[in-house]
Amino acid sequence: MTTPQHKIGSGFGARSTADDVLQGIDLSGKLAIVTGGYSGLGLETTRALARAGAHVIVPARRPDTAQEAVGGIDGVEVDELDLADLDSVRRFAERFLATGRNVEIVINNAGIMASPETRVGPGWEAQFATNHLGHYALVNRLWPAIARGQGRVVAVSSGGHRRSGIRWDDVQLERGYDKWQAYGQAKTANILFAVQLDLLGRDAGVRAFSLHPGSILTPLQRHLAKEEMVAAGWIDEEGNALDPAFKTPEQGAATQVWAATSPQLAGMGGVYCEDCDIAERFTEGAPSGVRDYAIDPGQAARLWTLSAELTGVNAFALTP
Repeated sequence: MTTPQHKIGSGFGARSTADDVLQGIDLSGKLAIVTGGYSGLGLETTRALARAGAHVIVPARRPDTAQEAVGGIDGVEVDELDLADLDSVRRFAERFLATGRNVEIVINNAGIMASPETRVGPGWEAQFATNHLGHYALVNRLWPAIARGQGRVVAVSSGGHRRSGIRWDDVQLERGYDKWQAYGQAKTANILFAVQLDLLGRDAGVRAFSLHPGSILTPLQRHLAKEEMVAAGWIDEEGNALDPAFKTPEQGAATQVWAATSPQLAGMGGVYCEDCDIAERFTEGAPSGVRDYAIDPGQAARLWTLSAELTGVNAFALTP
């Protein structure tokens, strides 16, 4: 059964770092794939996993930039991947599968936030396409290696999922674009993806989780004007963080690393995490928690079906 959506008392919290949650965990011999693992939270995740002994593959839209960022970290390799281009996803997966290696950890970390209206592929809204559909296709194409590894798939979502559920009557936001609504929908999609993948993959020994890493100043904010962030109370005029709840990148990477590796989650899956613990369900006025629509099994199955139709990929399709 899916783990109930409530805290388990992990002993970690908002100020725990990725290294903290990895204390005593040896990842030697494990292979991890971290999308966007060369910038912001992804880079801290790559560093922490590699320090714990994992071999980390960093698929990157800008492989030269990625190689420069991770070049000093032992046990890391870079390959090319553009999540907004399904042909690029297919080529990356084919290259990886050809090596015959297993995958024990996948962290769907890369993403874009609050971008101007952009269309990719056959006219898909870019945040939904990049944050959700690209990762959906990647995991499904890599499924043989993931299943052999019997590990964990972690979808990096956000508290921003509370801005919007899936807009079933206008998923591509063709009837009016709002950057935050688009972001919210994409982050809800990340959570629903983990719910359904956990259901489909658990018999193969694979479990899936989603999470909110916290509020952190990283390159994810590149589409936001300084004035917008000042008005929101995130930063001052000099660009310094004002909100005491903001985390450092090392703290921000902790929850995804915890979800990917913690023995405390053995036998669990399909849940949304915050601050290195399973989150509670959201109640009105609360500063955290997961909305019910984001963990609804019916919506998760519906999104999986839609994603399979859009991408043409489904590792779990029944064959005659």
